[in-house]
Amino acid sequence: MVATWSAALHAAWQVFRKELIDALRDRRTLLVVLLSSVALGPLLLVGLSLVVADSEARADARELYAQGLDQAPTLRNYIERQGWALLDAPPDHEAALLSRSLGHAVLLVPADFEQELALGLAPRLELVSAAANQRAERSAAAVLRLLQGFSQEQSTLRLVMRGVSPSLLQPLHVDEHDLADPRARAAQFTRMLPFFVLMAVLYGALFAALDSTAGERERGSLEPLLMAPVARGALVLGKWGAVACMGMGVAVLSCFSFLPGQWLLRSETLAAMFQFGPREALLFLALLLPLAALLAALLMAVAIRCRSFKEAQANTTVVVLGVSLLPMVTIFNQGGEQGWHLWTPALAQITLMQRVLGGEALGLSDLALPLAVALAGSVICLVYVARQLRAAALK
Repeated sequence: MVATWSAALHAAWQVFRKELIDALRDRRTLLVVLLSSVALGPLLLVGLSLVVADSEARADARELYAQGLDQAPTLRNYIERQGWALLDAPPDHEAALLSRSLGHAVLLVPADFEQELALGLAPRLELVSAAANQRAERSAAAVLRLLQGFSQEQSTLRLVMRGVSPSLLQPLHVDEHDLADPRARAAQFTRMLPFFVLMAVLYGALFAALDSTAGERERGSLEPLLMAPVARGALVLGKWGAVACMGMGVAVLSCFSFLPGQWLLRSETLAAMFQFGPREALLFLALLLPLAALLAALLMAVAIRCRSFKEAQANTTVVVLGVSLLPMVTIFNQGGEQGWHLWTPALAQITLMQRVLGGEALGLSDLALPLAVALAGSVICLVYVARQLRAAALK
C-alpha cells in the first residue's frame, strides 16, 4: 500500500515537473501575463497617487478666479486674509470650463455688491462651474466653503453692532469623532489592489490550464500521455499542481511588486496612509492559495472537454468574467459585508484581503470557510477531469 502511494506521488511529481517546464517555455505568453498582471497594478497605483497629489496641490494653492472683485473691497479683504491668491478670470471662462481647459470655478461679483452689503442686504454672487469638469467642481466646493466663512463673519459683525451675542446663533457645539483606523481610510483608495492580485492568480493559471489540457489535445500529445503507465489520479494531480503553481507564482510577483511601487507614490498623504509591507503580502498569498487551487481545477475542468486551444479560450471566458465581476459586489454593496460573501470564491478572498488592508484581525472561522469551499470545489473539478481523461483514453 505504501509502495503504491509512493509510486503514485512519484508519477505525479514527474508530471508536475514536465507541465511546469512546458509552461515556462512559452516565454511570449509569460511576458504578456507578467506585464498585464504584475506591472499594471503598481502603475495604476502610481496613477492614483498622481491624481490625489494633483488634488492636494490645488487645495494648497488656494487660487480664486473672479470677476468684479475690485468693486467689493470687503470681500476681497476677507479672501486675502484667508491666504487665497486672487486671479482675473479669462473673458471666455464659460467655454474654457466646458472644454475643461480651465480647472477652477469662477466667481462673478456684481457691481452693487458693496452698496447692498453696507445696507444690510444679502448681495447675490454667482459661482460658475461645470458638472462634467471634475477639477472645477472640486474648486467650486472649496470656494463655497470660503464664501460661507465670509457670510458667517458678516453675520457675526452685524449681531455685535446691534448688541446681540453671536453665541445665540450657536445653541450647541458638535465634536466629530472618526472611529475609522487610518489604514481603513487608506483602504478606500486602494480597493483595486486585491482585485489586481486576484486577477494575477487567474491569468497566471489560465494559460497553463489551457495548454495542459486543450493545448495537448490539439497538438496530439495528450493521447500518448494517457497511454503511459501512470495512474489517472497522479496525472491529474501533476497537471493541477503545475497550473496552481503558475497561478501562485504570478501572484507572488504581483504582491511583491507593490512594495517597490510605494516608492513611486506622489501623494504624501496616500503614501503615509497606505502601508503594504511584507506582512500584508504574505497574508495575501496565504488567502489566495486555496483560490489558486480552485481556479486551476475549474479551468482544467472547463478546458478538458474542448478540442482546440481557441475553443477552450472561448469557454473559459465565462470563468474569467465571473471572477472579474464578483469583486464588484464589494463596491456596489453599501450595506457592508454580508455573511454569504465568505461562501463565494473570489469574493471571499477580496473581502478578506480588504480586511488585511484595513488592519482588521482575521478569525479562524473567517479563514476556514473559504478554505473548505475551495477544497470542496477543487476535489469536484479534479474528479471530473480524471473521468474525462479516462473517457478520452478509452476512445
